[in-house]
Amino acid sequence: MIKKQLILLAKRNQDWIDIVMSFGVDEPTAQDLVQEMYIKMQTQLENGKTLMYNETEVNYYYVFTMLRTIFLDLTRKKKNIYKIPIDNVHLTNTDIDYENYYNKIQKELELMYWYDRKVFEVINGGESIAEFARKSYIPYYSLYNTYHKVVKRLKKLL
Repeated sequence: MIKKQLILLAKRNQDWIDIVMSFGVDEPTAQDLVQEMYIKMQTQLENGKTLMYNETEVNYYYVFTMLRTIFLDLTRKKKNIYKIPIDNVHLTNTDIDYENYYNKIQKELELMYWYDRKVFEVINGGESIAEFARKSYIPYYSLYNTYHKVVKRLKKLL
């Protein structure tokens, strides 16, 4: 049943692209947004939602609403992105001794209390503070405060 609904949905692919282009985006972006819609629709179908009015007709309004929502999410995200022209950027000192800074940070980490160092290494390694708190049974705010204390201390070196 899911496959049949997706096939019926895909038959009107050009209609969905035209709808998204009517929102004021170019064709490649419209195609990307339609592909995003297909992914969301498949998830909806797997969760038991139906896209059909009857056996042969796709719920046009539901698809339109989903496309509009995906488009609005994209425009909200774009508002937070600022483009700075390269003409306004003036690089003054491009000779940065990264190895020296790295060695300073490593030396400072070695001087820290083992708990502070370990918390910093785990969280800085990609583990979220919440996940680390659940796994270690250490309170979230204790880990949060420790991590930010170490970051603040390391920033002073730079």
